[in-house]
Amino acid sequence: MKKPSTPKEFTKSLDQPGPGSIWPDELKALWWDAKGNWEKAHELVDSLSTPTAIWIHAYLHRKEGDQWNAEYWYRRARKPIPEKSLEAEFEDIVMAMIIS
Repeated sequence: MKKPSTPKEFTKSLDQPGPGSIWPDELKALWWDAKGNWEKAHELVDSLSTPTAIWIHAYLHRKEGDQWNAEYWYRRARKPIPEKSLEAEFEDIVMAMIIS
């Protein structure tokens, strides 16, 4: 499955049994998170050091409710702690992955 080029394509891909094999691990992590598998999403970004992976790592810990850990990862990502909803931040990250 090719990398989605729009948020709609990303959402449509959630009907598949897994993310695209050629997708970057960061996008795969977002896919697993959208499917409700926080652990798999975290596993995929845990050892990555790209700016987007670090941002996803921060988002995942925020979603988990681990504020201290989330703040650490947001500092590493050089991003402010969002005041928006988790859903809105998720959409921002998906868009960043799609346009990169």
